[in-house]
Amino acid sequence: MSYTFTAAAAVLAAVVLDVFVLRTRLVLGVVFWAAYPIVFVFQLLSNGILTGWNVVVYDPARILGLRIAYAPVEDLLFGFALVLVTLVLWTRLRPSGPPRRPGR
Repeated sequence: MSYTFTAAAAVLAAVVLDVFVLRTRLVLGVVFWAAYPIVFVFQLLSNGILTGWNVVVYDPARILGLRIAYAPVEDLLFGFALVLVTLVLWTRLRPSGPPRRPGR
């Protein structure tokens, strides 16, 4: 199984979890897409450093070869899936009701 296929499957699984399974529907809202570019910039920075300095090296036969700031596009897909699943679970599992004030 290629890294490309696995990354695409991770994105699909994360979106299905968000929209259909847990029904948080974060990807359908403006807030998610307004905040995601902040995560994306830091993901490019960290992936660019790790792959640009050859700390992490990928088998060219397992990736598409498309890179953004040295990072394979597959890394950006995985990052998207990881962030989305984290936010979906956080949204779904947070306590309901009014927020508590610190110290109470």
